[in-house]
Amino acid sequence: MTFTAVDVLQEEPADGHDPLEDVARRLLIEIGEDPDRDGLKDTPARFARWWREFSGYDPGKVGTLFPLHTDGQTVLVSDIQLWSLCEHHLLPFSCSVTIAYRPRGEVLGLSKFARIAHRHAHRLQVQERLVRDIADEITEVTGSEDVAVVARGEHLCMSMRGIRTPALMTSSVFNGVFEEHGPARQEVVAMVLPRSQ
Repeated sequence: MTFTAVDVLQEEPADGHDPLEDVARRLLIEIGEDPDRDGLKDTPARFARWWREFSGYDPGKVGTLFPLHTDGQTVLVSDIQLWSLCEHHLLPFSCSVTIAYRPRGEVLGLSKFARIAHRHAHRLQVQERLVRDIADEITEVTGSEDVAVVARGEHLCMSMRGIRTPALMTSSVFNGVFEEHGPARQEVVAMVLPRSQ
């Protein structure tokens, strides 16, 4: 099932007043700021617009498949850059995502992989679920169980709070032919790791 973030946040009310502006004003007051001072007067409106834009982002239709005989070829799309929000602290994390799959008689257009990745990133997430969601949709769209997704991300909830130490987290999903520790999986790992080091 395809997730659309528009389902989570309602659209801005018709009267023009966005209740998210009230949230931003309250937040500013609670951290000791004056939302009416110069520099902050328009911040609640900008805050509301950003949350609506990010959470309501629609990357468009995934598209159609193209007939192609691939004879077990692995297709790999790497270094898809995206941003998401940690559901534990509401802080951003950035990821570089690599998707591999083995087509079954038809291939998915290149840009569609980024569309799928962004669709799942534009919601409150954890990186482990993000890679699973992407893998599940690739399987749903292509009909191929042979899907691998690897993401490497830096999470600001670790870099700028708590331990305050930058680090990269790697999470992966290996399905179908990639599940076994054999040649297909080694091919994906060999293509992903040099880019990450």
